[in-house]
Amino acid sequence: MAWILLVLAGVFEIAMALSLKLSNGFTHLWWTLSFLGTAVLSFGLLSYALKSLEVGTAYAVWTGVGAAGTAILGMIAMGDEVSLPRIACIALILAGVIGLRTLA
Repeated sequence: MAWILLVLAGVFEIAMALSLKLSNGFTHLWWTLSFLGTAVLSFGLLSYALKSLEVGTAYAVWTGVGAAGTAILGMIAMGDEVSLPRIACIALILAGVIGLRTLA
């Protein structure tokens, strides 16, 4: 159950990062509120997952899911540059997350 909560926390981290971008420096109220809500959910779920997972592994997976997911959605929905080196680096992040999950 802790791993499910951890991945869900990573998903909320993705939403948090995208909301932060769309808040335009906290000048758009609804995106700012979205940022705050998703931040609370992300950190809250991470906190629950940490009750039974090692902190180093959990934090690495949480940030890895968030970083890879944000980079992918940035390319798909926000017009971020798409290139083979970027995709390769995202694949390496995901490989690390999978490795931590299978070895932990």
